[in-house]
Amino acid sequence: MGDRSETARYLENWQDEVDSAAEYRAMATGEPDPRLAKVYTNLAAMEEAHIAFWEARLRTAGAPVPPRRPSWRSRVLGGIARRFGPELVLATIAAKEAVDQNVYVKQPETATTRMSAQERWHAKVLKQLVATQRRGLEGSFLGRLEGRHRSVGGNALRAAVLGANDGLCSNLSLVMGVAGASVDSHGILITGLAGLLAGACSMALGEWVSVTSSRELAQREIRIESSELAEDPEAEGEELKLIYEAKGLSPSEAETMVRHLLADRASAIDALSREELGIDPKGLGGSAWEAAVTSFVLFAIGAAVPILPFVVARGRIAVASSVLTSAIGLFVIGAAITIFTGAPVWRSGGRQLLLGLAAAGATFGVGKLIGMAMTG
Repeated sequence: MGDRSETARYLENWQDEVDSAAEYRAMATGEPDPRLAKVYTNLAAMEEAHIAFWEARLRTAGAPVPPRRPSWRSRVLGGIARRFGPELVLATIAAKEAVDQNVYVKQPETATTRMSAQERWHAKVLKQLVATQRRGLEGSFLGRLEGRHRSVGGNALRAAVLGANDGLCSNLSLVMGVAGASVDSHGILITGLAGLLAGACSMALGEWVSVTSSRELAQREIRIESSELAEDPEAEGEELKLIYEAKGLSPSEAETMVRHLLADRASAIDALSREELGIDPKGLGGSAWEAAVTSFVLFAIGAAVPILPFVVARGRIAVASSVLTSAIGLFVIGAAITIFTGAPVWRSGGRQLLLGLAAAGATFGVGKLIGMAMTG
């Protein structure tokens, strides 16, 4: 039997590769574009070779090789990718690859292999895919205005989890504050429903305004680019040529492509919008109404958790049940966040639980003081 610390490192490397291979296979399955699906399939094949490498090392060290079973986190990400598409998990997996891209540099077993270079290549490919996705998601309801253009700073699934968390935490604090003031259960229920509707409407309106503003900003930038193209097509062509050369084309190839684009004004504006502004002129950020409805629903789902017990119970039982169901919801949300962070479930879930209950406890105490003051 080899050194235990060495064997543990082999197992850790092996599990990481099993997880990555499973995630890439799932992304390939859920990807509708056959070209991108092929990219994910190739990435999975490389990870399969890495798995075999570490399995050979484990056998040489006299350690048993476990069944190839992905971790729960990897299974969740893979399930989401297969069912809803890889774009929902791409940023999370890309971030993990960026962190792990140099993990083999100091490991002597990989010194004579191409594994380190392949891991860096994986990170580079995913980074480019994330950048492409962000350009395609400008103005998405999960984006935020940042500088001149919109982008998705993370990924859609994480934003959905945090949207529900906003609703749960804010309405729990509101309900507990009113409960502390000794308002009857019916009044607490009405207050909770009002908080749900007010918060959800506020979120929906904010997203509608944000997406609409982003769309209008993108249209304005495209109009400016179109005007500049009309005034000085040669200068705009030079800008495009430099961009294409920076992407790896030779000067002659870039010159040919630019000349072809400038021959058609619509194609030139499309290319300038995408390459110089980072805007998809065909998308322009998606639907503001879709953004509003989605934001409303996500907030409402979270905000409904603290008030559901008041629908079927009264008095202290309803308050205690509200705290219990909200505590479960807070822990689940904290646990869900670990899909993106990789942190231990108990730590992330426990932290979310403690912070949420602390906020609720503070508002309950304030409500109690106000209630006592009002009753003399």
